[in-house]
Amino acid sequence: MVAGRVSKVIVNPTAGQGNCGRIWPGIESRLRAAMGEIDVVFTAGPGEETALARQALADGCTHFIAVGGDGTMNGVLNAIMGPGAPATGAPANNDVRLSVIPAGTANELARAIGVHGDLDGAVSGIAAGREQRFDLLQADCFGLMGAAHRHYGVLAVSWGGAAEIVYRTNNSRFLKKLGGRFSYYANTLLVTLSYPNRACDLTIDGEQTKNVMHYSGMICNTEMLGGGMRLAPGADHADGLADFLFFKDIARREIILQKPSWLFEGHHIEHPKVDFSRGRDFAVTGSPEALVDADGETIGRLPLTVKTLKQVLPVIG
Repeated sequence: MVAGRVSKVIVNPTAGQGNCGRIWPGIESRLRAAMGEIDVVFTAGPGEETALARQALADGCTHFIAVGGDGTMNGVLNAIMGPGAPATGAPANNDVRLSVIPAGTANELARAIGVHGDLDGAVSGIAAGREQRFDLLQADCFGLMGAAHRHYGVLAVSWGGAAEIVYRTNNSRFLKKLGGRFSYYANTLLVTLSYPNRACDLTIDGEQTKNVMHYSGMICNTEMLGGGMRLAPGADHADGLADFLFFKDIARREIILQKPSWLFEGHHIEHPKVDFSRGRDFAVTGSPEALVDADGETIGRLPLTVKTLKQVLPVIG
């Protein structure tokens, strides 16, 4: 907890199919017992966490607690980066700190911190003020409305098939009613079967590869993503490097017929059609039909550039 300031708690009650709203009273009692005074607000719709955090930032708040899933966290994160971020690549206020309490479908930042599924541990870590610093991924692409757009991710930035899966999952009302994880896995199967390989030009730290056919690319900051899949084995969220996962023109049957442990244990990087490397700066040009995603939120389309910002995000927990 940031000393001397009341923490702003931004709660998404619909996160995790409404589970966040159901368990919030218990979370609130834990927070108040551990921290005393807190300022609680609730989101009323998608994306409102960003506006709420921006207003709190303008009012002088320096500690934000996002209660929900990674989407809630990412919305607050992009408010913290603030209007000064496009010029500086740093938070608008160097005193600002972020915390998360896992209450959504995917809680990968909480997993990276070490409190996935542990509400008591999340609250006690925040109250104790334990701080660690995370790298950020600064992504520039064309927004969905066509204008240039900058967005920040702390988990991963992806394009192509992986981003298409997230987009369909977030927009499949029928499948989402059957459960967030079911919707994700169902759309993974559908996209894997139908999404076309496309050509792109790819530049990593100045080294360019042209016209390479691929299914999807992911620039990862954390090891675990997508509900516990070990997509970037050995990734270090504080080393100033991103881990690049590139599914080239791999036959779809070679994805679908793999054992479940393929992604959850990290064996996919052994496949000859999967590249796995590290870098700081990335540029991708290709079909504008290819969507771009950051931390599970669709942010736009190709072309895309991503810059790794070393240890710019202070996280309490």
